[in-house]
Amino acid sequence: MLEPRATHLLKTLIDLYVADGQPVGSRVLTRQSGLDLSPATVRNVMADLEEMGFIASPHTSAGRIPTARGYRFFVDSLMVVKPLEQQEVRRLENELQMDARPQQLIANAANLLSQLSHFAGVVMTPKRREAAFRHLEFLRLSERRILLIVVAPEGDVQNRILQPQQDYAQSELTEASNFFNHHFAGVPFPTIRLRLSDELKTLREDIAALMNTAIDLSENVLRETEAVVAGEKNLLDAEDFSDRMEQLRRLFDVFEKKTSLLHLLDTSQNADGVHIYIGAEAGMMPLDECSVVTAPYTVDGQVMGTMGVIGPTRMAYERVIPIVDVTARLLSNVLTQQAQSL
Repeated sequence: MLEPRATHLLKTLIDLYVADGQPVGSRVLTRQSGLDLSPATVRNVMADLEEMGFIASPHTSAGRIPTARGYRFFVDSLMVVKPLEQQEVRRLENELQMDARPQQLIANAANLLSQLSHFAGVVMTPKRREAAFRHLEFLRLSERRILLIVVAPEGDVQNRILQPQQDYAQSELTEASNFFNHHFAGVPFPTIRLRLSDELKTLREDIAALMNTAIDLSENVLRETEAVVAGEKNLLDAEDFSDRMEQLRRLFDVFEKKTSLLHLLDTSQNADGVHIYIGAEAGMMPLDECSVVTAPYTVDGQVMGTMGVIGPTRMAYERVIPIVDVTARLLSNVLTQQAQSL
């Protein structure tokens, strides 16, 4: 624990640095702190804070800036979260409506996170616990190339290309599609597998092989999770990254490949409410000078995915936290209503 005087000065320094991005000197901190202290006393306290690892001195300035440890102490002990303005809440409610498909809701949520925070917004698509399909269709593209169209119960559509060992006429593929939709639409895939062996005895062996392949691929497709990212270009305008193009390139590579980003979002699903990763806490090299604010979203109380904001460590945490929190709650409410109406 820091003494009250050091705590107050650290909070003031972080507030000033987040506001204008300039290292804070002892004279400025003395004027802005509201404490009856001399610049010499303030310098001594700053030296103590630097020795404890809460602040650091950039090479080009006599002022100080917060470290990741300083931000962590601020977030855990000093920050006062600011509620969203009513117009921002209404905007979120208007964009996250019951009549939108889940895929569109996810995209809307990512865009809203980005627009309201002015950083990058990311939403992990729902993880289905027990996948099923609403409709399945085979379309012949060319010899030994078939388009498999899978419609999830929520209406999302996924396409995959099949390359079977032999050619099929479209009439055969239509027959197979009709068989699937008649017998298995809405049935969980584990149940389909149990019933499939008996059902397929009525079909030709080659069609049965195609259907087995389709079942395997459809289940994998519907269980896949993705990360929808919006507003990456906002980071180009962030002063903290403006002269660090190599770091930005690595960060954009994370956004493009998404594997490590999905791992981080998947891990944060276990958090109770909003979770904040500051710098190296995220465990990802390109995010060492970034912060990630995440929150899980649910359907009927069951966690289905995670969303968050990615930006520089110099962010207004007290504002970003409620943006993520309220967006996650509203998305949870809409998805739950949709699930209950099916």
